[in-house]
Order: sequence, then structure tokens, then C-alpha cells
Amino acid sequence: MNLPPVVPVARNVGAWLFQRKTDSPAVSARSVAGRVAVLASALLAAACTSMPAPPYAVEIPVGVSDGRARFTEIFCSVLKEHGTTLPDYRPCAEALSKLEPRPRGDGRPVDLGPSRSGLQAYVVPGIGYACIAQWLQSSAMAGEHLARQGFDVHALDVDPLSGTAKNAGQIRDAIMALPWGSGPPRVVLFGYSKGTPDVLEAVVRYPELQQRVAAVVSVAGAVGGSPLADDATQWEADMFRLWPKAECDSGDGGAVASLRPEVRKAWLAGNTLPPTIRFYSVVTLPDGDHLSAILRPTYQKLARINPRNDGQMIYSDQIIPGSTLLGFLNADHWAVAIPVDRTHRVIGSTFVNHNDYPREALLEALLRYVAEDLSAVRR
Repeated sequence: MNLPPVVPVARNVGAWLFQRKTDSPAVSARSVAGRVAVLASALLAAACTSMPAPPYAVEIPVGVSDGRARFTEIFCSVLKEHGTTLPDYRPCAEALSKLEPRPRGDGRPVDLGPSRSGLQAYVVPGIGYACIAQWLQSSAMAGEHLARQGFDVHALDVDPLSGTAKNAGQIRDAIMALPWGSGPPRVVLFGYSKGTPDVLEAVVRYPELQQRVAAVVSVAGAVGGSPLADDATQWEADMFRLWPKAECDSGDGGAVASLRPEVRKAWLAGNTLPPTIRFYSVVTLPDGDHLSAILRPTYQKLARINPRNDGQMIYSDQIIPGSTLLGFLNADHWAVAIPVDRTHRVIGSTFVNHNDYPREALLEALLRYVAEDLSAVRR
């Protein structure tokens, strides 16, 4: 999750909904309910305004490899064979962004049997996630499905409101604490949103990780930062601490600052990614029918800079320099990773009303691509 408090329709949404009076330790349910009703009206009004149709033409940065053709073959095969038994199924043509021309694969068969790659995947979430995790109540379905496919997938907890340097240290400690034998690196680090710069910082700052990390996959990653962070404050991000069932603290208070484009681009310019690790990028680029109401105001704000955005990130800022670009997903920034509507139907039908995406199938396809690519490199 990136920066929901900067929604221009209701600036400081978290503060407005959950503000505390000096003479009261908590907000009354009636007060919050009233504010939710007003916010719902504002968001629905914003959703009814016209949204510029994205010009579905994209530029792949120099030095970035185009792996979309093979990834499309793998993702489409996974969706066809496994997707209908998983939540939020979509046919492949709807799951991927409508870009022209579409890359075409070479027709090689896709092995959908249990993987023997031995890959261990660790997913690093975005800003504020640990604060909403108890409320979100995500099921274990993704891990169970991927285990049946031969993949070992875990969440890797980091401070939800700290900057990249502190979180990089937590990533390093978690990976280095894993039992380890001989053989090539087999850890795949997935970074979502701010989780991507956390991961990039870790593999650069701690060279010992290169003995264990085989690949890094960025999913809607805040690689180049978000212009929304320029107008946000850490105080706004701290509103996550008032979320229902939140169990988190402010950490070092550096989360928002670490997402500012000036900070992220300076970091990219001053650091070289390890050549021993493979890097992959997946970009979220939804059409108007797959953008939730709550993200339309921030979409429109970013559209003044570039209409090709997911409501939180401009598409080009999601690509790791020198990485392999795997695909453009027809999903907004939240839908690709945060299953709000699976456990909170009312919110899922109003504010976060396009939150459905075949995440389990996506993660399987990404791991199958990485396993195949690493196998080819090691031959």
C-alpha cells in the first residue's frame, strides 16, 4: 500500500475519519459513521467524473530487457489451467493491460507440474501494511496454492512506517537467519510498492545477501518514487496507527520521505545493483474499468504529469533499471496485492470497488518465469 492519506477529495482522510478529541480517548462510532458517509459521497462524485483514457503506448527504458512475450505465455497458461479454481479469475486478455502491439511468444510449452527449482520466495509489503494486516484478515490460500505447485512462499515483515535503510537491515537479518546449506542462491525477494526500494537497499547495502538471493521481483514497485509523496507528510502516514486492530508504531518515521522521487532517483543514480542477482519488474497500468473509486482522485492528480499511472505510481517509475520487464497488469495499485474486497465486502463494493485480481495465479506465473529464467542462466 502506498499513500492513501493524500487523496485530494478528502485531504488527510485518516485524520478526518479517526481524529481524536483532547478530552476523549477515542472517536464515537456515530461520528466515524457520519464521516464515512460524507467521504463516500465525495468519492462517488469523483468516480462519476470523466477520467482521461490512458494512451496505451509505453516506452521501455534503455537497458531494460523485454520479457513480456514469454511471461504472457506462462501467465495465460496458469490462468487457463489453474485460474478458474482460484479467487478473482479473469481471462488472460483482461488480466493484462491492453497495449499495442502485444508481444508474441515462440510457442514453447509451459511446464505446469510441481516445480523442482527449490526457490524460496519472500514478499516484502508496502507502507502501512503491518498496521492493517489484522483488519485485512488475508487467508492462507496463496501460500497453500503455491505450495502445491512446489514453491515455498512467506511474508517478510518490515517496519510499516520506517524508511528504506532501517527496513533493509530487517530484510538482511531475516534472510541471513535462514538455515543454509550448499548450492546456488535460491531466495527470490518480491517487493510490492515501497517494499521494492526496501529490497533494493538491502541487496546493495549488504553484499552477503548476494550469496543467498537469486532474484528480485518488483510488483508495482516504488522504484523511482511517487510524486504523491512530495505533497504528503509522515504525520499522514501515521494515521495507519489508528486503523482498526492496528498493531504498529512509527518506527524511525522515514517512510514517506523515502518515497519522494528526488530521494529515490538520487539513490538509483548513486548505487549499482549487484550483477549476480537477476532483477524483474511488473507494472500495474489499469484501464478505467479497473480503477477503484478511492484511487480515481489520485489517478487524476498523477495524470497531470502522466495519465499512464495506477492511482499511486506512474508506470515508468515502477521499472528497475537494467531489469527484465515481465508485463503490464490491468490492475490498480491496491488490487494487485491487497485483497480488501475478499473480507470487507461493503468497502469492496464502494470505495475499493475494482479490487479483484487473480493474485495467486499471478504469483505462480512470476515464480515459474523466474525459475525457468534462472535455470537457463545457470546452464
